[in-house]
Amino acid sequence: MITIKNLCKAYGDEAQRLQVLKGLDLSIREGELVSIMGSSGSGKSTLLNILGLLDRHDSGVYELAGQRIGKLSESQAAQLRNRYLGFVFQSFNLLPFKTAQENVALPLYYQKVSRKKRNAMALEYLERVGLAERANHHPGELSGGQKQRVALARALITDPQVILADEPTGALDSKTSDEVMALFKQVHSSGKTIVIVTHEDEIAAQTQRLIHLKDGQIIEDRATAG
Repeated sequence: MITIKNLCKAYGDEAQRLQVLKGLDLSIREGELVSIMGSSGSGKSTLLNILGLLDRHDSGVYELAGQRIGKLSESQAAQLRNRYLGFVFQSFNLLPFKTAQENVALPLYYQKVSRKKRNAMALEYLERVGLAERANHHPGELSGGQKQRVALARALITDPQVILADEPTGALDSKTSDEVMALFKQVHSSGKTIVIVTHEDEIAAQTQRLIHLKDGQIIEDRATAG
């Protein structure tokens, strides 16, 4: 599903160039549940942004679902994101002036799905994450765990092949984190590929495989107890 070879990424000009990713080699198979760990500055968020087509790599190879990712226009990147990828963020990234249902339906709006159909689908996906009764509530009226459930429903509504999650439990207490991870595992059991960036050992232990980054390089890649 995801293959990268000798992937490099740097920021800054020649005088102050910071090499963030230093020749990464990594393959993630379809249907894997993978965690990426590393201290601040290790390159894990940069890697996730490149995998999510939110940033470009400088050199090396990135293939997504057999398609080589080169220099894409923003519209080309958006099309591939809509086709293959779903995103979940630590800060939820929900629009405060829209209801839970409207937030979940938003990706379908960009895919030109009719209002009636996208609202019906949004309600269905809210039901999947146990939040149908909160469909008409705004994010400000929801707990952190409920917001993350809405974000997960939004990520799933386009039926992506890969879910990319950046610290999805970072703003949640341990009980709520466990509930959200239970949902991720449920989604994974349906055949989705899931990549979770986390700094929490307890979260990584619930995935199938741990990739540990340090100073822009992979220092560990092993199976976990899951």
